[in-house]
Amino acid sequence: MRDKEKGQREEEKRRRPKWPVYILILALVLGVVVFAAYRDGTGFDVLRRYFQYGKAEEATGILEYEYDTSSEQRFAMLGNHLVVLSKTSLSVLDGQGGEVFSTGVKMEYPALHANGGRAVCYDVGGTELYVVDEQGKVWEHTVEETEPIISARLNGAGWLTVTAGLKNHKGGVWVYNADMEEHFLFRSSRRFVSDAYVTDDCKRLAAVTMGQEGGVFVSDLVFYNLNEKEPFATCAITDGLVTAMGQDGDLVAVCDSCLAFVSPRGELTATYDYGGAYLREYTTGGDDFTALLLNRYTSGSVGRLVTVGGDGEEVGSLDIHEEVLHISAAGRYLAVLYADRLVVYNSDLRPYATLNGTDYARSVLMRSDGSAILLGSETAKLFLP
Repeated sequence: MRDKEKGQREEEKRRRPKWPVYILILALVLGVVVFAAYRDGTGFDVLRRYFQYGKAEEATGILEYEYDTSSEQRFAMLGNHLVVLSKTSLSVLDGQGGEVFSTGVKMEYPALHANGGRAVCYDVGGTELYVVDEQGKVWEHTVEETEPIISARLNGAGWLTVTAGLKNHKGGVWVYNADMEEHFLFRSSRRFVSDAYVTDDCKRLAAVTMGQEGGVFVSDLVFYNLNEKEPFATCAITDGLVTAMGQDGDLVAVCDSCLAFVSPRGELTATYDYGGAYLREYTTGGDDFTALLLNRYTSGSVGRLVTVGGDGEEVGSLDIHEEVLHISAAGRYLAVLYADRLVVYNSDLRPYATLNGTDYARSVLMRSDGSAILLGSETAKLFLP
């Protein structure tokens, strides 16, 4: 009897899980991940992708979207939701490709800007404007035909600026808070207004005004406190015309000949000169960097890809000798879609991941976790490094 009990006890010991071994293995795995994260900042993103999707170095069907073909499509990501805008329709698709929201539109020059968990969709030179989020339509607005929309931008808190023509003035900027209530109106009588942005603390407005001095076109950034009618600062951009703005700490003004970094107080803090190269593409979506595709000539594919930090210094530089279809940045990553492949780079332009056989893709949307959405004429697919 005793021998039998002794045998049972030994059998139970053999069946018991060896917890110290399992804990050791888990600790080793976590140690590798943490080491990678501290080494290049990407380890936690690997972990995020693994727990959300699994791991697959390919374009997968985990997230796949289908939409109508159009030559004038514009795209944006809101979490796992894809916003698709064309001349005739606006749609929000969820992570399973289902339609959350859809409406017919009539736009000649559709444009799309996403920030703060929302996207603003509008017709440049037209009258239609929509704001959407992951749940669908947030706001719909129509302006007078005599006051056409020039640009529209969202800040990180979901505040909206609409730059438009204004009767008896050279332009104006409407500011709407996160509830889409009109909060501020800036009218310009002396110079044309081309763009505007509310700082992410929702306290100040920076408006791009354009004019002529001494026979030369110039751009100024005019700053307003949103509780005052008169500007408190003007920052002259003497080396180029401002074409777009964003914010990552300081405001980033993308010009035709340089990048200009301006504090929310209206002070020019740094510039990055293109050195005579032609600006072909840019993206301000990265954390602590702006990416530029600079061509040596007005046409062709010979040039440089550069990333620039907020101090105006190059973070990375890469010579380009082939066609680039599109670039997109998010988080610490930059996606570059070439004619035959997609390459995801770190902010210093070290290759992070590559996907070959992307002939079907026309553009790309980078995501902050290191994944990317490849956009074709009818479908979009997820790439997981």
